Amino acid sequence: MNQQNIRNLTLFDLLARSWALPSAVETLEFSDDSSVAAFACADGTISLASLTDPEPPESRVRVSGDLGQTTIRPREKPLAPLIVTERLLDGAPLIAASGQSGFLAGASDGRIVRVAATGEIDNTDIRLDGVIVALDHARGQGLTAVSDGADVVLATASGGTIRSLPRHGGGNVAALGFSPSGRQLAVCRGHEISIWTLVGEPALIRTIGFPQAPAAVRWSADSEWVACPLASGGFGFARLADGKAGAVSDFPAPARTVSWSERADALIASGAFRIAAWSMKLPPLEGETGGALVTGRPGLVVVEAVAGHPTRPLAAAGFANGQIVIARIGERDELLVKPSGGAITALDWSADGRHLAAGTANGGASLITFLAQMFK
Repeated sequence: MNQQNIRNLTLFDLLARSWALPSAVETLEFSDDSSVAAFACADGTISLASLTDPEPPESRVRVSGDLGQTTIRPREKPLAPLIVTERLLDGAPLIAASGQSGFLAGASDGRIVRVAATGEIDNTDIRLDGVIVALDHARGQGLTAVSDGADVVLATASGGTIRSLPRHGGGNVAALGFSPSGRQLAVCRGHEISIWTLVGEPALIRTIGFPQAPAAVRWSADSEWVACPLASGGFGFARLADGKAGAVSDFPAPARTVSWSERADALIASGAFRIAAWSMKLPPLEGETGGALVTGRPGLVVVEAVAGHPTRPLAAAGFANGQIVIARIGERDELLVKPSGGAITALDWSADGRHLAAGTANGGASLITFLAQMFK
């Protein structure tokens, strides 16, 4: 590699490990111990990447003695290939972290299988009559929630004890989500989210209606709020204490993802031409501009995915043109991490905030590892 090429390397080239897969990455998930990232692909497989980096950025940093300038040299060794599972079904499998470094996944014929970090797949005792449309796992409670669209089934980690929640509301189940403690479960069915307590016998504690069907559910870290992308565009959110809800619908494109920032006490969303963010000290319950936080720079390309950093007031955003940026919530400046590529379809941080995983519509899977001093 000549000096000109070295000067043209991007931050992504220097920090990321990136692989090309044969089909689009639709979702991704980190294992509970943050040792493995799983990329669910449209061809029905799951690709697994270890977060252990043989050439981490810290080992490639150089500080010049005269000027004190910090540089990062490129990698010298080829990347280890991803571990790819067998094909589980038509379309991307639903995945949920389970155990230390493994995952649960929906397979054909309504089966739930265990996926080890090594790519090995074992059947569980959980099996529904129809195709799996929603799946989540609560590590602390050892509970798995799964639905075929009609029924919601709760099972223990071993699959030994299974019960169904009473059906509530009309329409089909679209998504499930445990609260951070695992003591509550949100069920998206029809135009409603129903909240169930799982302490003792499952019981319905609140139902929240939205103008359109919620397509996913995201809990705030303190379990006080839920937010959901809406199937027809925009997103909804609600406060659990009193059930007060709001919706933000004025987006140029579907708000496919929403995420929470605990450090900034903010909610962020995709679907706009910049990172859309709101302070939860003044949530947009009475109007869409209430509490709005101007974040990052406006552009001509839509944000397709967002992810709030777990320990800092930062937001990562992935765009339709493949760009990935990081911005401090409420500030205009942003760090360009990746300049171009396939449309970003999935984006998430590891629990310690050191790694950002990204998936693209053209089969790109990436793990970006940041130096600790970059976010000081």
